[in-house]
Amino acid sequence: MSDAANRRVILITGCSSGIGRHCALALQQRGWRVFASARQHQDVDALIDAGLSDALHLDVDDQASVEKAVAHVLAQTHGRLDAIFNNAGYGQPGALEDLPREALREQFETNVIGAHSLTRAVLPTMRAQGFGRIVQHSSVLGFIALPWRGAYNASKYALEGLTDTLRHELRGSGVEAVLIQTGPVTSRFRANGWQKFQRWVNVDSSVHQSAYHKVIERLESDGEPPFTLGAEAVFRKLVLALESSQPKPRYHVTLPTHLFKGLKRALPTRALDSVLRWVNG
Repeated sequence: MSDAANRRVILITGCSSGIGRHCALALQQRGWRVFASARQHQDVDALIDAGLSDALHLDVDDQASVEKAVAHVLAQTHGRLDAIFNNAGYGQPGALEDLPREALREQFETNVIGAHSLTRAVLPTMRAQGFGRIVQHSSVLGFIALPWRGAYNASKYALEGLTDTLRHELRGSGVEAVLIQTGPVTSRFRANGWQKFQRWVNVDSSVHQSAYHKVIERLESDGEPPFTLGAEAVFRKLVLALESSQPKPRYHVTLPTHLFKGLKRALPTRALDSVLRWVNG
């Protein structure tokens, strides 16, 4: 790992703050060559100022941007790319019946299609070199559903389905597809979700108007939900996903993720629904 030519290479999306930024810096300290990416050019400059000299612009919603970023990475590494971490994403709050087609399309464009696009762009290189890791940032809401989060639920369920299929289709290639399922982790997730909620949801005309008071309170709150962990908790599982010789298909982060995984196995659907409604308040 001390030999620059042999440093493992990773491309990470969504590094402007939070989990992506922390994981990029921590992997670089661990010896990886990290191409940390962000959608806004000022965020790329901030990443470079923080010591991530290979930071670059990448907007997962833009196919040309994805292709340009991958070409840049491969040009800089003489064609080597060991891993990607599809971390970019956000959560669109709101009852499903209040979300127009455009809101759902935006949610899937970033959380699903963007991840799929980057994965497709790097797979020819990984197949040719005979190794690679595709790490997808999923969620506890990729296997259980909570109300007022339907767009995000659906996007993470879809990401899980894509990744499970990839795992089958990549068998024997030396390339592994791995999911990291996080629960509450310190980030800008709620702040970004509040912006999307204000953009797409008309509270005054909604039949869910009374329920939205709690939704808005949660989105505007500066406090953290119970059992919230820092970004380092995701990093610890990312290291396992990247460096284990036989990585697990899924890594769980935070107590709620472990708990709900067990409850989904143990409880009938209606009983689990009741638990989830109680948890959601």
